[in-house]
Amino acid sequence: MLTSITIKNYALIEKLAINFSDKFTVITGETGAGKSILLGALGLVLGKRADLTSLKNKDEKCVVEAHFEISRYNLNQFFELNDLDFQEQTIIRREILPNGKSRAFVNDSPVNLQLLQDLSTYLIDIHSQHQTSELSDENYQFLILDAIAENHEDINAYGLVLAEYKRNTIFLTALLEQKNSLSKEQSYNSFLLEELLASKLVLGQQEEFEALFETLNNVELIKEQLDKTFAIANDDQIGVQQNLKEIKSLLQKTVVFSPKYNQFHERISSILIDFNDVIDEVREETEILIGDPEKLELITNKLQVIYSLQKKHQVSSVDELLLIQGDLENKVIKVDEIEFDILKHKSLINKNQEKLNDLAQQISKKRRTAIPVLIDRLTTVIKQLGMPDAQFQIEIEQSEHFYSNGKDTISFLFSGNKGSNFGILKKVASGGELSRIMLAVKATLAHYSKLPTILFDEIDTGVSGDIANKMAEIMKGMSVSMQVFAITHLPQIAAKGNQHYKVYKINQGEKTISEIKLLNDDERILEIAEILSGKNSSDSALNLAKSLLN
Repeated sequence: MLTSITIKNYALIEKLAINFSDKFTVITGETGAGKSILLGALGLVLGKRADLTSLKNKDEKCVVEAHFEISRYNLNQFFELNDLDFQEQTIIRREILPNGKSRAFVNDSPVNLQLLQDLSTYLIDIHSQHQTSELSDENYQFLILDAIAENHEDINAYGLVLAEYKRNTIFLTALLEQKNSLSKEQSYNSFLLEELLASKLVLGQQEEFEALFETLNNVELIKEQLDKTFAIANDDQIGVQQNLKEIKSLLQKTVVFSPKYNQFHERISSILIDFNDVIDEVREETEILIGDPEKLELITNKLQVIYSLQKKHQVSSVDELLLIQGDLENKVIKVDEIEFDILKHKSLINKNQEKLNDLAQQISKKRRTAIPVLIDRLTTVIKQLGMPDAQFQIEIEQSEHFYSNGKDTISFLFSGNKGSNFGILKKVASGGELSRIMLAVKATLAHYSKLPTILFDEIDTGVSGDIANKMAEIMKGMSVSMQVFAITHLPQIAAKGNQHYKVYKINQGEKTISEIKLLNDDERILEIAEILSGKNSSDSALNLAKSLLN
């Protein structure tokens, strides 16, 4: 519940600090005195938008701070989910800076306006005479019915499954689109893959084939040169090998004279060893080197396949072809994987639908049980408010569509007079009737919902006499289970409050400010008498005020 509010530098308010009762609080005052300003300030801490026009003094910031007692309202999870410190006495503060920027805090933690708005739905319901259009909204009609049906847990469970169902449906749609796209390319990708696989590509294969092709294609020339090389190296008279041996022998005779000559000898010895190895390999190569037309043709064909594939895929190496081959394999395999995922998600969606249907059936069953209870309560209250012949008819039907709160659609019908046909509420009920129906709804919800606070903003406009008394009694009755505020012009309602505040304006020099005052018993008599007969209250008005208060 709202325990107190402090307002600084807002509209006509310089500074106010107000403490509230947990029962029924009434607020009165002349038109234009500042009741709407007080409501606007409360709206700021509940997440309403503001601008510089909110500042009384444009050079100072506006601050509105509200204290709420929330220990009994199971809000720990909300605070935990939003990373806020939970405190039984929670403080919400809103600041409007002179530069137009706005800041909001919950227990000194900065928050955004959306979070304030979300939190406010658990704290207070502000209802004005202009909000009766909610009655025609299906979601609001279900909210009323589900409160009586105690469907809160079932609808929460349904909502979790519905969110999973929507996620799976979206994912399935994406998979089907992906499969459709890949399927169009599937046959071509398979052809390309088979072509690459048939070529049996291996890393380094192209270089090896190209070298072998050059050898086989020039075998006669190569053999001729190798034979000449071997002949020059091994000629007994002028052969390179013989000359190197002779040089080695000559240098061996000098090694005793200097280390430098010894190095010459060692280096020539090393050259001779390497030279002998090379010549031996040349000899071996000349022995095995023969022409092989069949092998040459085979290598030529393999190279032609490689070159053809490179041209087709616009690459220049076998390495790149193998990367393309791997990519094609993934694409071909992916179609099979997608098909598996599609079957999996279809199965999940079927399970989601089964759960949703079961929960929707359970929710609908409870709603049907709650309908006569709701009609009875609304009819009872509305008769007290001067509509003895009013009747309600509520019908629900199950559709095939999964809505946010089940599969039901609702028809909330009303007849205000005997013999009148039932019709859609917003079409057959007058503005005054809608206001009284809304009060009946709020009174009914007070018994079932856990909302701690409700504020009625002049919903009694156009009401008087015995109806006003009944409205006051209903609001008073609601205050047994919740905190109730009423901004009112009716003396009957003002007299029922456990607390009575008066909003008024005063002039201070060249400026006008709004003040609010908690009235004592004598002041309440004067205020109610003034509401009855104006500033100069007569004795009869004072006596009537006393009787109303008594």
